[in-house]
Amino acid sequence: HQGTKRIQTMLLSSLIMVTSGFKSKSMSAALPPPFLDPLFSISLMEDSELRQLVLEILHNIIDRHDNRAKLRGIRVIPNVAALKIKREKISKQDVAFMKKHGQQLYRHVYLGCKEEDNVHKNFELLFTTLAILTIELANEEVVIDLIRLSIALQEMALNNEENMPMSIRCGIMALVAAYLNFLSQMIANPPFCQHVSKVIELRNMDAPHLLPEHIFRDKCPLPESLDKHDRQLYFQTADMAECLAGPGYNVERLSIPYIPQVTDEDHLQRRRSFVDTISLQVDIMSNSLPDRQSELAEEITFETLKKAIDTTGLEEQEREKRRQVIEKFQKAPFEEIAAHCESKANMLHDRLAQIFELTIRPPPSPSGVVSISAGHTQHPSVPVYEMKFPDLCVY
Repeated sequence: HQGTKRIQTMLLSSLIMVTSGFKSKSMSAALPPPFLDPLFSISLMEDSELRQLVLEILHNIIDRHDNRAKLRGIRVIPNVAALKIKREKISKQDVAFMKKHGQQLYRHVYLGCKEEDNVHKNFELLFTTLAILTIELANEEVVIDLIRLSIALQEMALNNEENMPMSIRCGIMALVAAYLNFLSQMIANPPFCQHVSKVIELRNMDAPHLLPEHIFRDKCPLPESLDKHDRQLYFQTADMAECLAGPGYNVERLSIPYIPQVTDEDHLQRRRSFVDTISLQVDIMSNSLPDRQSELAEEITFETLKKAIDTTGLEEQEREKRRQVIEKFQKAPFEEIAAHCESKANMLHDRLAQIFELTIRPPPSPSGVVSISAGHTQHPSVPVYEMKFPDLCVY
């Protein structure tokens, strides 16, 4: 496990160096799906340090105006204007990018917040991620989505349906407070700023553990529970909707709870090790080459059709099959595994040799001309009536 982690850390650190100083005018060009999807899959790994590296890679790409240094550290910023943040109006290409991939970004921030091994740095990087998204990619629609995400994080910490540690719940609350304070000042909405400031002021007096300046200190006293009925200590959707009512903001969407769609692929990705992945790939390869003769010789009857349709127990069989393959690669002697992989490699080499043979020595042409190209003499051509064509090519 430690060796695997070192390899993953080295590769992600290389990506950080490659993306450092990277500038792109459009996010769709900087974060295409073939790069974005696997990067987000790594962001769901169980190791907190790997998740930190993924967020730093995202910061390198999204932060096109070098504002990260001004946002360093998670805190309630009293005067955001004093930071002199650089920003431009969001382009049409970036609007299209957020329409297509915005939910994916929000979803991975949401899932990343509730990891039980999150430390101070994880929350710092998550705060910076939300702040950079606001600076670089937030129009009125994205602002509403980010507020919905913040409220969903607050509800997740309050309801605690996943039995998170109190330190993580308070950390999420502090993250929401720091970000909404930043957002309210960035959009320059006085009523919104007033609501956020009031909640933060009450927390300073009655619940300092819900603010980043206190919860991330060493030996910060933690409460035994969070009183969700004390409404004044939490940000209220109705109050924020009233503050944002007016041109530009679709406040009706604030009443729609944000619910991320967690897929099975996420759970599978976060549990896999390199050995598990290789084992599954070898298992798939071995099953993708069935015995053609036995397959054709099997008689198709009512019972075979019934078995093909009946999916009862298939999931259990698949799990057991995967377990056996993983166990084989973890416990089998190295010589046996090497022989198994060598047979697959030999099969691949044979196929490649056939392809190269066809490429280097193409079929004869009916031109009747012997040609020399690239220093190699081509095979003599034959008359058309002597050439053998496949049946499907004959008209």
